[in-house]
Amino acid sequence: MHILITNDDGIDTPGLAALERAMRTIAEVRISVVAPAREHSMCGHRLTTHTPLPVVEKGQGRWAVEGTPADCVRIALFALRLQPDWVLSGVNAGGNLGQDIHVSGTCAAAREAAYHQLPAAAFSHYLIRGLAVDWQRTARWTRAVFDDLRQRPLADGEFWCVNFPHLPPAASELPAVRDCVPARSPLPVSFQPQPEGTYRYDARYADRGQDPGSDVAACFGGEVSVVRLKV
Repeated sequence: MHILITNDDGIDTPGLAALERAMRTIAEVRISVVAPAREHSMCGHRLTTHTPLPVVEKGQGRWAVEGTPADCVRIALFALRLQPDWVLSGVNAGGNLGQDIHVSGTCAAAREAAYHQLPAAAFSHYLIRGLAVDWQRTARWTRAVFDDLRQRPLADGEFWCVNFPHLPPAASELPAVRDCVPARSPLPVSFQPQPEGTYRYDARYADRGQDPGSDVAACFGGEVSVVRLKV
């Protein structure tokens, strides 16, 4: 099995390392990493079409792209001519729930793969301020969830969006995995007036609405949320 890994946090981040580590525990697997050279969080499905895209080889099967996550998938498929069986994006440092899905570069990479008829999944880790992330644990959880997802067929244009809850260090076992729908309630936002006629964006992620049966309700409740999305 050939797995293409990308993300939106950048090629040298612990979340991508956790995803790569998880996939390398699979027997007879080939890993290719094509990821942004720097962070592109919340870039959505932005693509680079009018300027050259620098691509730097970072070692065997690893490339850093001066572009977005969706750019990385296109470069992998149509410039590097990789032919992966799966495209996996993440693990993002921060949740991609509900309205986030449309803003997320992590999800955009999986969506771009789905457009090209490739099975894909986006993995994200909800964060609670002041609580460290156990990336070793995240790698174990990712492998367990992926083992389940790859047994569940995706229709044309479908992809998975997975969010891990942020649990205390003592919680080592994989939490309950819940099939959900994306939350409809928007993230509550406000804008604070600043000097010279500007406004500063302000929002508390934890204050968002926990719609019943939604990914937000599941993840905030300590469960792994799994959403089947379609382009």
